[in-house]
Amino acid sequence: MSDSLNASEVPQPADHAHGQPGRHPSHVPGVSVRHTRAKGEPRFPDGPKADPAGAHFERRIRSFQPRRSRVTAGQADALQRLWSRWGLDIDGHETLDLADLFGNTNPVVLEIGFGMGEATVQMAAADPGTNILAVDVHTPGQGNLLNLAEQEGLTNVRVANGDAIILLHEMLRPDALDGLRVFFPDPWPKKRHHKRRLIQPEFLDLAATRIRPGGIVHCATDWEPYAEQMLDVLNAHPEFENTRPGGGFAPRPDFRPLTRFEAQGLEKGHVVNDLLFRRVQHHNQPLTGA
Repeated sequence: MSDSLNASEVPQPADHAHGQPGRHPSHVPGVSVRHTRAKGEPRFPDGPKADPAGAHFERRIRSFQPRRSRVTAGQADALQRLWSRWGLDIDGHETLDLADLFGNTNPVVLEIGFGMGEATVQMAAADPGTNILAVDVHTPGQGNLLNLAEQEGLTNVRVANGDAIILLHEMLRPDALDGLRVFFPDPWPKKRHHKRRLIQPEFLDLAATRIRPGGIVHCATDWEPYAEQMLDVLNAHPEFENTRPGGGFAPRPDFRPLTRFEAQGLEKGHVVNDLLFRRVQHHNQPLTGA
């Protein structure tokens, strides 16, 4: 999951203040623009906050790394227009009612780290009966996902801004999720940084409390040492079992799109591994959720 909280600024048309998608000579789709804000001026007045949780929760080792990248005019426009309807800031101050958030009681899958959102949109379009709560801190990606979802007429995608750990720990009820997707997380390749990897026993302890029995954890990575660690950690965890007969890695399922990033890696000889593990249903523990 990437972070771009301090990317270049984008001018806001004056008539956005009146709720209208105003026009501006510099608002050319796909073109990055710069803007110097006054001190204290929010970056996107109607969009995601820079640090929604602030210092309200214990600081921990972060599994995502800040990155600097530009926000295009189209992405900024989507953030301004659509955030209040399809976005939420992870501030840790309330427990989410997912049925209210999506407007239905369909199963909800949490996706942590969605990049620019192309794969998320493809999966949402292919399975409209499943809601996707997509979490990232990469502002251009948030805007791009909102833009793509609107273009495709999707109603089953919501975009969350902030730390996924705070979302899981503070804002989701037990057994609230029907699945968890973590595709191509930062591999933190240096040994001294391995503690920053997301898929760790402590993370799975938390995730297990929020995923209903029978729900699927689906991970994918093109970094083979990380894939081996994921497999070891998931195999060792008592709350998850491998869905792959005989164990090991699974072939890429048809429902996970082949992204441009992944295709480029495969052309270079990278090996991509998928892992699909099921949340264990213990004896006398009823299935919950859809």
